Amino acid sequence: MSRLRAACVQVNATDDMPRNLRHAADLARAARDDGATLIAFPENVAMMSFGGDRVRAAAYPENDHPGLSHFRSLAKELQAALLVGSLHVSLPDEDRVANRSFAIDPAGRIIAAYDKLHMFDVDLTDGESYRESKTFRPGDTAVLADLAGTRLGMSICYDLRFPHLYRRLAKAGAQILSVPAAFTRKTGQAHWHVLLRARAIETGCFVIAPGQCGDHPGDRRTFGHSLIIAPWGEVLADGGEEPGVITAELTLQAVARAQNMIPALSHDRDFRLSGAD
Repeated sequence: MSRLRAACVQVNATDDMPRNLRHAADLARAARDDGATLIAFPENVAMMSFGGDRVRAAAYPENDHPGLSHFRSLAKELQAALLVGSLHVSLPDEDRVANRSFAIDPAGRIIAAYDKLHMFDVDLTDGESYRESKTFRPGDTAVLADLAGTRLGMSICYDLRFPHLYRRLAKAGAQILSVPAAFTRKTGQAHWHVLLRARAIETGCFVIAPGQCGDHPGDRRTFGHSLIIAPWGEVLADGGEEPGVITAELTLQAVARAQNMIPALSHDRDFRLSGAD
């Protein structure tokens, strides 16, 4: 496939899972009506709860997760490939849960699953504090998925700040990089656009980044501005601050053109570090 229409679904998820799933599905249907064959959803698309106990209470084993069965059925209904940004998956013999992204084909089959590698353990200057590692078990594997006629490199939210992950995915053949997120409003205003454009430019890949928006339980505020970015760094679509859908036509030959014009992926050199303690 040389072209595809991709969509990012932007939602304001709450701690009401049935409501969240209905709303996400309605927006996905609108994306499909606009011709999208690859539809991406944000991190925590089925549930935005705050606090470890609430997160664990709303998590399910993968095979029993109502959100996963919902999206598998939705893929079949729409005959579209879906990137489910993340669901909270309980784990055997583990108090923490996985923050897991799923690639689902139009037949409803799970093509790949990815557990968020990097945990958001930060204290922001306005008093917001996050300790994801207390609730979530980090993954240990980068994942490529063959989906919608392309190769998709998977990541989640805070992974965005670790460029070596995306470089590795691009060198392994990714044409599209997915960054589903629930980026905080404060960090999003400062860094979201520039980091996503940088990942596209550094790798010569398309970037699709569906985001959460608005206010959520636990006084959490997310930035929105879902983005679809071309390999040369142009923003093809921006979701703004409200729930909705953005779409863009992706010409996959643009990946090879960008990578051939600036072949930085083949220019790595080993080096020593002088002056370190």
